[in-house]
Amino acid sequence: MNLSEPVSAVGQSVGKYRWTICALLFFATTVNYLDRQVLSLLAPSLSTEFGWSNTDYANIAAAFQFVYAISMLFAGRVVDKIGTKAAYVVAICVWSIGALMHAASVPMGEAGAKVLGLFGVVAVPSIVGFMISRAVLAVGEAGNFPAAIKATAEYFPKKERSFATGIFNSGANVGAILAPITVPLIAAVWGWQAAFIMIGMLGFIWMSVWLWLYEKPEQQTRLSKQELAYIRSDSVAPVETTEEASIAAAKKVSWFQLLSYRQTWAFAFGKFMTDGVWWFFLFWLPTYLSAQYGMKGEAIVLPLAVLYSMTMIGSIGGGWFPSYFMARGYAPYDGRMKAMLMIAFFPLVVLLAQPLGSISYWIPVLLIGVGASAHQAWSANIFTTVSDMFPQKSVASVIGIGGMAGGIGGVLLTKLGGWVFDYYKSINDIHTGYMIMFGICALAYLVAWGVMKALVPRHKEITDL
Repeated sequence: MNLSEPVSAVGQSVGKYRWTICALLFFATTVNYLDRQVLSLLAPSLSTEFGWSNTDYANIAAAFQFVYAISMLFAGRVVDKIGTKAAYVVAICVWSIGALMHAASVPMGEAGAKVLGLFGVVAVPSIVGFMISRAVLAVGEAGNFPAAIKATAEYFPKKERSFATGIFNSGANVGAILAPITVPLIAAVWGWQAAFIMIGMLGFIWMSVWLWLYEKPEQQTRLSKQELAYIRSDSVAPVETTEEASIAAAKKVSWFQLLSYRQTWAFAFGKFMTDGVWWFFLFWLPTYLSAQYGMKGEAIVLPLAVLYSMTMIGSIGGGWFPSYFMARGYAPYDGRMKAMLMIAFFPLVVLLAQPLGSISYWIPVLLIGVGASAHQAWSANIFTTVSDMFPQKSVASVIGIGGMAGGIGGVLLTKLGGWVFDYYKSINDIHTGYMIMFGICALAYLVAWGVMKALVPRHKEITDL
């Protein structure tokens, strides 16, 4: 059966408007990753211009991740409270403004450094300015995944959610592909400030389309009754009316309640261990190609485009993978965990990136591409475990808790990377520094899977919230 054209019991097509919503989520995620990757692509040239060390750049990147982590916790609650449509508008407005602010990071940093100076704190203006810009960007971008996962839970039955998540999550890969193609060119022609401004404006274009096309399924006039029934076909409880939904939303589920479930801790630990790997690849790959192979500017376009093109396969294929096992009789959770275990072995190839890197820079690019592709396959499935086990009203909040854990993991890995790279650069052995970091990235998924399986050995849906 074609996933985009499921058939009802009477043999009639039920419609496919839900895939329009999936397309909107895909483009939002594309813009999200375009905005966050501009700095990493300009990092080698900005580091030279402003005299940043690896630790300085790690501090700027970690500022984004730390604020993102904290914001994710609250973003989930905001999405659950004000609804998917309004939350996405707020999120993309804030992150687009944050993206635009990067162009003014130097004057902002000069003002910020003066304020800090009043308290006896000596700060580098460029670092302060970029930290401020990254913090605003992080606050807005934290809303993307809680809102997208909630929209997926609203518009898709459980059997299609990981596939839909894989599709919209592949927007991260498209953003990562488009960024190295566009950002160095824009920066070369109009300057680095223009790169932040032009990319930052895309969010406002997306927002206008979102306002036009999105409503909750029960209020969506473009959605047929047959498709709505199909979407709700595997609901555990009857779908609430608008009035009932408002009453339910008013009964806030506390974080302490959510933290009492092993399912929450399993998701949070899985994100803590693995999100930092993706952040590491995203923020450090341009710097890696520069440090190891002397590649800068337009020279890194093709390697990064190839690498992130590979990750699209992982995102979409990983979303489909559990259905292979489910079609063979596995329960959804068992099928998903089996798929995630197999996915967790693929990042081990990253261990070979440095030993074989002397042959050609394409060897580590392709091996890291496999590891990054596996991450996206993993990501498509770990997100879906939440909507599989928690009721819709708490999905975004649990995503927020896990997102915070993932952000903290990212901060720790980024800070560790900056320290490791500066140390090994000082002893003229940067090769070993990257070997250590790639080793951590390679093993993270198997550790995460083992703990997740120990916490939730079998599927258990939450029905008492």
